[in-house]
Amino acid sequence: MRLLVLGGTGFVGGAVVGEGLRRDWAVTVFNRGRHGTTPTGVRRLRGDRTAPGGLAALTGHEWDLVVDTWDGAPRAAGDSARALAGQVGRYVYVSSGSVYAEPVALGSAEDAPVVDAAPDAAEADYPSNKAGAERAVREVYGTRALIARAGLILGPGEDIGRLPWWLHRIARGGDVLAPGPADLALQYVDVRDLAAFLLDPEVPGGTLNVVSRTGHATMGELLAACVAATGADARLCWIEPERILAAGVVPWNDLPVWIPAGHPYRWLQERDVRAASAAGLVCRPVADTVADTWSWLRAVGAVPPRAGRPHRAPVGLDPAREAALLSAGR
Repeated sequence: MRLLVLGGTGFVGGAVVGEGLRRDWAVTVFNRGRHGTTPTGVRRLRGDRTAPGGLAALTGHEWDLVVDTWDGAPRAAGDSARALAGQVGRYVYVSSGSVYAEPVALGSAEDAPVVDAAPDAAEADYPSNKAGAERAVREVYGTRALIARAGLILGPGEDIGRLPWWLHRIARGGDVLAPGPADLALQYVDVRDLAAFLLDPEVPGGTLNVVSRTGHATMGELLAACVAATGADARLCWIEPERILAAGVVPWNDLPVWIPAGHPYRWLQERDVRAASAAGLVCRPVADTVADTWSWLRAVGAVPPRAGRPHRAPVGLDPAREAALLSAGR
């Protein structure tokens, strides 16, 4: 199989490249050449899809499959899709659950309403960029396109730092604020399982929520796995969500991954994923994701910058605020 990855040096793109190599496919990446490295055996084409003539390097080639992780202006996604028309057999666009229009009902499936975004729009906010790009790709490829609406993505290579923050915090040891309840159901996908699904030729075209079932792991299981992986002398101190929220702590940002029941964004971890499961999505145990992420973190030392995108504010609770909450609970 001949695989083209548009980008290919970031979190998801890098995992897709790795999965293609694992399958012994012929892998090509197309990017500006400003970020990351290309593994041995991967062909690199250079260009900038946002610049006039920036897609010229793609001319004259053919691939069986292209994977695109673009999150900028929808019209740039459309330009890439049209440039590759007739050169690829299947177009996979990695979108996001963020495209759903709020308020989103718990358990919503792929037919839930999405934000309004034109396929030829300039860059806007993240949900609009992804929703517009979905439409741009569909306009060109129709049923030959797979639109994969990923959820929370964890695993080695993570460039936002949600799971890495928990691992680093627990590695420091001592009393650790653990946001309750411990049995809070989580919904996420390991980046390697996402990559394997995207490259599976048996997955049909269409639009799919690509993330684990809700409850694939719990908050307690995730943090216990962090303790086990790091071997730290850490004690998880579970605090009820009401007290955490009353202190002004922001779920997802201050305490990564955590979104308690009743929160307006709880739907991010309670989406219907029966279609992806039926199509063959398999998710590995949380202990494997955590242990492998810790091994990767120790090797690289720090969370890498996001490939080709602006720097974003770090996630995680300030140590002084954590200490104050822990002290108030005693």
